[in-house]
Amino acid sequence: METLLHSLNPSQREAVEHIDGAMLILAGAGSGKTKTLTARLAYLVGEVGIDPANTLTLTFTNKAAAEMRERALKLMPNSLSYPPLLCTFHKFGLLFLKFHIEKLGRSNAFVIIDSDDKKRLLRSIAKELKSELNIAFIASEISKYKNSILSPEVVLEKAELPDYKQIAAIYAKYQANIEENNLVDFDDLLMLSYQILKQDDEIRRQTSKRYRYIMVDEYQDTNELQFQLLQLLASEHNNLCVVGDDDQSIYGWRGANIRNILEFADNFSVCKTVKLETNYRSTQPILHAANTLIEHNSTRLGKKLTSHKGEGQEVKLLHSLDESMEARAIARAIKNLLESGANPDEIAVLYRINALSRSLEEGFGKEGLSFKLIGGMRFYERAEIKDLISYLRVLSNPHDDFSLLRIINKPKRGIGKASIEKLQKAAYDAGSSLFKYIKTSLTDQLASIASKKVLTALGKMVEDIELLQEEIHHAPGNFITLFEERIGFKNHYAPMPDGFERILNIDEFYGYFRDAILKNPELSLDEFLNDISLQSDQDQIEENAITIMSIHAAKGLEFEHLFVIGLEEEFFPLLGEGTNMEEERRLGYVAITRAKSDLTLCYVDSRFYKGRRKMIDKSRFLGEAGLIQDTSLKITKSSAFKKGDLVKHKIFGIGRVQEANKSGKEYKLLINFGGNKKEILSSFVQSI
Repeated sequence: METLLHSLNPSQREAVEHIDGAMLILAGAGSGKTKTLTARLAYLVGEVGIDPANTLTLTFTNKAAAEMRERALKLMPNSLSYPPLLCTFHKFGLLFLKFHIEKLGRSNAFVIIDSDDKKRLLRSIAKELKSELNIAFIASEISKYKNSILSPEVVLEKAELPDYKQIAAIYAKYQANIEENNLVDFDDLLMLSYQILKQDDEIRRQTSKRYRYIMVDEYQDTNELQFQLLQLLASEHNNLCVVGDDDQSIYGWRGANIRNILEFADNFSVCKTVKLETNYRSTQPILHAANTLIEHNSTRLGKKLTSHKGEGQEVKLLHSLDESMEARAIARAIKNLLESGANPDEIAVLYRINALSRSLEEGFGKEGLSFKLIGGMRFYERAEIKDLISYLRVLSNPHDDFSLLRIINKPKRGIGKASIEKLQKAAYDAGSSLFKYIKTSLTDQLASIASKKVLTALGKMVEDIELLQEEIHHAPGNFITLFEERIGFKNHYAPMPDGFERILNIDEFYGYFRDAILKNPELSLDEFLNDISLQSDQDQIEENAITIMSIHAAKGLEFEHLFVIGLEEEFFPLLGEGTNMEEERRLGYVAITRAKSDLTLCYVDSRFYKGRRKMIDKSRFLGEAGLIQDTSLKITKSSAFKKGDLVKHKIFGIGRVQEANKSGKEYKLLINFGGNKKEILSSFVQSI
């Protein structure tokens, strides 16, 4: 144990040796948080003598739990009769419910349903209630309700818009159904555990006394339900140690609440805060860019990473005319790295928006570079792109039954599975392709197979296909506009939970098609489809390959050589309704801190945007990170202050904001400095 403690830096050791009371370990990127957490667990059990049964360590993924368990056990005495409980939040919920779900009048022989089972059940309820809302959207909203601790009754009462009233009704029926059949969905594992602890004081006391030392990894990613659950678990002792980084809180869109970590110290009467600011991953120039960028956020606890490695090469900028030139330039740079002996597994390209992977995939393919796409599908394998290609294949060859079957009910035309099967059989019996049979039989034979509504839908589909065939041959430049007018393809995907990303992918494809026609007006549809087939059918090689991935998927990883593309306004930061600029900036911070020694940030002058080529401005983040000097950049140093913020004044010291009112370009703040209240302009104080 003494050897272990000597291997820690002073801040890590301070965190490890703290025993009782709440503690926030504010762990910057690459600062050894896993080492600190596992060392503290080993210290409590192996040095202090805490019974392993009295500890609980919670993580977000099974992979993280397995890694931490393995590392922690290596540091503990071999004489342990049983290991400490180290698992995910949801595994803990499952174990807890097996012992206590009977308190809710339920049997502990419950069955956990997966996301497919959940959607199947929701689909039948939606059909029963005559709802036409997207099932994935309904499932996502119900999950949000549960993780915000909102019961069906509360949601029903609060719902105002018609769509949300429908979802509330479906939620109520869904919850009644799974309770009646003793089923539990993924979110119930935590929600039901919370309900039992909240309503049964004796079980809360017993459970809290059993787990006297609780630790939580990645605390910045916790949601409201997880926060409330932890409050109950620690209620008898307040020995809750959380590890996280507010600057890496990038999952607000899926329910993570950054306030959990920002306000952690306020939720306990006594709380120790330890900052891990020594970074063991990156060189100083990389950390300087990351620190400079993130300092523009106002809602943060504040820390500054310093490099254990020391100085290194400066951050490079790659400026290209468009995405094709960008992909070629990156491919050439990577080829040079490989020729100089670089390990391909240590090379990665990151992007903010999944649609940007298309140009990379195409460029790397042409250069013969092996790559693996992590955390998502290759561009041409995405469902919406496959659907688009199927439409084009039907326009090229209407007798392609395989492609027609894929799009016959996309967007929804009310043509059910039973009708499609009857159509297939009738076409087969007639020795005809499906399209030909539908077209020639609309007025007679089909009446015995399909309803009038289906006949009308099939008739419009045939009319649309023939009209679009004519357009693509005679006016290909106008084809996409007419296609959207007639088919309404984007409307089909817009309501889905990931609809925004899907629309961006569709627009990327539209733009690619328009660009191909612009570059070669004589390009036939068959040639275009063949080019795509060559790109989409490349073998995906997983070993010894360059990594292409989104920034979200890259969190927790590191690479020797890193390229980040799309550093342009509207792409990174992503702009639009609901944009959280501080979370966008945190994404930038996460991207930069994935690099060990070689970082290249890339931007272009023009890119496809909403299906058309558009001139775009370089990202404000390049200026905010201190990498370029350009007065035209929108550098948004945030000066937003709100009630409750801690601030520091050079004369009055530390105080808490009680009121914040806009005053010209800054804020007039009413600050309580230990009972001495002062009105101060925001430019004279510093956020803590």
